[in-house]
Amino acid sequence: MTETIIDLIRHGEPIGGSKYRGHNIDDPLSEKGWSQMRNATTGVPPWDHIVTSPMIRCHDFAQELSNTHNISVSVEHDFREVGFGVWEGKTREQLKTERLKEYEGFYHDPVNCRPEGAEELDFFIQRVTQAYQKHIKQHAGKHILIVAHAGVIRAIIAQALNAAPIGLYRIKISNAGISRLSHDQHGDHLIYHDK
Repeated sequence: MTETIIDLIRHGEPIGGSKYRGHNIDDPLSEKGWSQMRNATTGVPPWDHIVTSPMIRCHDFAQELSNTHNISVSVEHDFREVGFGVWEGKTREQLKTERLKEYEGFYHDPVNCRPEGAEELDFFIQRVTQAYQKHIKQHAGKHILIVAHAGVIRAIIAQALNAAPIGLYRIKISNAGISRLSHDQHGDHLIYHDK
């Protein structure tokens, strides 16, 4: 039986703090964000390979980790964050003030109540799932680290649990939080979440 271990880590806090950043806003990590990531990955890394989103809030740290510990790294374009359309660059507080009905509709039904210009949730989940399955196959029997975004990690966990897309935003993902999955002939298993 071949078991693959997959650790998922969300990027640390970007410059500008908490706001909706889809794949159209590419802010770098803040000093706090760098510290969060370094603290979360302290010690002897167990990973055989790192896969990262191309966005600099993920890629820059993944490259540093790769260089520091001599771990191979690859960039997965389909692990970029979901597009949030007109919400990109806005904070939750702004949306609650400017677009309260739209904001509440999104969290009630994120499948059918997308922000204007946002990526379709089903398409996003499909692109993330296909990329994830590709890397599981490529790195079978290894221990890999995926450096990505809250949406990407939610999509991977939801797929592992066969959870419906409507519940995607009920999964809390902290900056620099790590979740672990294992994959074997029976599929994916959630070992722990957001440690």
